[in-house]
Amino acid sequence: MAAIGSDGKSTPVSVRAGQISRYLRSPSTRMAAFGGLLTYLSYAFAHGSWANPLLVSVSIFVGVFLPSYAKLSNKAELWANNQFGFVTAGRLGRFIPQLAFNLVMFWLMLWGGALNQLGMASVGGVVGAALVTTLASQGTQYLGGYLVARGVGDANRNTLVGILINVTLAGLGTAGAPGAREAFLFLGFGLGGALFVVGLLSDIRSVAAPKGGIGLFFGTYNPFHNSHLALLRTAIEQRGLDKVIIHPVLIPKLHVDAFRKGEIRVGRLKDGFQIYEKTDKADSNVDYFPTGNVFLPPETRVALIELALAEAGMADKVEVAVYSDIYYAKGFQGVIAEIRRRHPGVRLHVIHGTDFGGMLVRQIADECGWIYPWCILRRDQVSATAIRRGAKGMTPPIVTDVLDQISQNLPIISEGGRCFRNDNGVLTEGN
Repeated sequence: MAAIGSDGKSTPVSVRAGQISRYLRSPSTRMAAFGGLLTYLSYAFAHGSWANPLLVSVSIFVGVFLPSYAKLSNKAELWANNQFGFVTAGRLGRFIPQLAFNLVMFWLMLWGGALNQLGMASVGGVVGAALVTTLASQGTQYLGGYLVARGVGDANRNTLVGILINVTLAGLGTAGAPGAREAFLFLGFGLGGALFVVGLLSDIRSVAAPKGGIGLFFGTYNPFHNSHLALLRTAIEQRGLDKVIIHPVLIPKLHVDAFRKGEIRVGRLKDGFQIYEKTDKADSNVDYFPTGNVFLPPETRVALIELALAEAGMADKVEVAVYSDIYYAKGFQGVIAEIRRRHPGVRLHVIHGTDFGGMLVRQIADECGWIYPWCILRRDQVSATAIRRGAKGMTPPIVTDVLDQISQNLPIISEGGRCFRNDNGVLTEGN
């Protein structure tokens, strides 16, 4: 027996049953169910609407669809980031649909008698409650992202936790409960409002940055391609940079944690690339591969960057720094602190794209102090993802040659006057 999937192909019932089982075992699913219960308890207790059928319906809806809501919120922000390249635009991309959702929910519950009229009036009615709830949600979700950047949790699950905190305060605050109303308003206008101010200051720095100093260019470079070179040249010229320091992402911290927990593994090798895959221990609601699941080994990516820079005649303007111990212990926050220690008093600029990884780097840089962002809206269709899928002509000639030799599994690779041993795509310099 088989079920018909959305692609028109049949899916064995046993496979479908396994997918449902993993979904039900997911910590995010259980957290969402708890969120639905918490929604009911918070509003029923605060507003005295224990038997209200609309509140029960809304709570069930929250319990079932909260993980999807968290994912859609993250995707809305990423879409806005890619369209406009400003932090404020990305946060508005998350804010606007959440505000619309909250307006509908509060209106329905007030219309259905699930909410206390006087309590709602104390926070500005439906519009005020929705506005404060959405602002508070932005603040708590930002804190979740702050923790993700430090290797704590993941984007979707941390978003869920932020929403749960907000649900409790919103339920009590909209009822006018002593202390809860003030905490609700503070979380919204204080934390949520401050979040938009911080983002606006970052956007102002990005367009009114002084020239001179050192550029920071962090990314996976999986692999290094023509647009990376073009970005470096343009950033150096436009910002008048003395040099740029590249520090590749060795293994993303999300993946380090997931490997340790046995949630993902290297499933196979293809043309020197490692193909990551989820295991049965994986959380079905977690996006483990926001930048893809195909990776060149970190040693190989570093070698390709160095070879491409030398070929382009940019080795004197671009330094490839790999502070492995610092990165694994403290992430890019530690790397930035180390660069500041080595270059005291020097103005820093961060070069980044608008994808998930690029905006995460922007957030880290903003949190590390007064760093000037240099954001690029990529429209050239050149991407590491396309290269990994077989696109040609997107990498510097020397990178193309090395990747071809790796795909042939040649034991020794010689390029640019350097010689590397090749062990299933892992390049180690020396014969």
